[in-house]
Amino acid sequence: MKYNTEILTDGCRELGISLSDRQIEQFMIYYEYLIEKNKVMNLTGITEFEDVMIKHFLDSLSIVKAVDMTRVERILDLGTGAGFPGIPLKIAFPDAEFVLLDSLNKRIQFLNDIIDKCRFEKITAVHARAEEAARNKLYRGSFDLCVSRAVANLSSLSEYCLPFVKKNGQFISYKSGNIDIEIKEAQNAIQILGGTQRQIICFQLPKSDISRSFVIIDKRKDTPEKYPRKAGLPTKDPLR
Repeated sequence: MKYNTEILTDGCRELGISLSDRQIEQFMIYYEYLIEKNKVMNLTGITEFEDVMIKHFLDSLSIVKAVDMTRVERILDLGTGAGFPGIPLKIAFPDAEFVLLDSLNKRIQFLNDIIDKCRFEKITAVHARAEEAARNKLYRGSFDLCVSRAVANLSSLSEYCLPFVKKNGQFISYKSGNIDIEIKEAQNAIQILGGTQRQIICFQLPKSDISRSFVIIDKRKDTPEKYPRKAGLPTKDPLR
């Protein structure tokens, strides 16, 4: 099918990202398969072409406002779901190594299909809960950057994400809406987990009037071994 990809390419240009014909093709392969599989499994409530380009693809890529992706070698996308932000970032920055982590195996199967269809290298989709994967020596303290668009409070997300980040690495949380209270309530948890909140970046998504924020947390010291706590606790009883 023929698509008008200008909204994607123009939005990327606003972000300082230049896409090759092959990268545009990969985005379209991803879009088509996302919509196809969404008919039989719950991947996204956003399905219109323009909405996916802005609210999923450009939203995922907008992290370039917070970090120089060309200098990041190993990235974990925690709670990746249908592959956001990990797959768009892999398309735009193919040289980086990505691990996509999700607790639902059906979504992992979908992501593996995308990896095959787009012929990606240096990317792995992992079926596991964050609490379990963080005990694995392959993952704990081994990522330059952990990102998450998961819908959870910042305290819980920090407990899930910071154990994966190496010292002097970063955890960046994608957020929307008013997050002042959430950030204030998460300060102690971030410190306990070895992090320091460095910056909040507020912006509008390219080609839209939608407001978004990035919370940037630097990893200053190793996360204590007892974190994350057992399955479910970080969500049910967030650190305060």
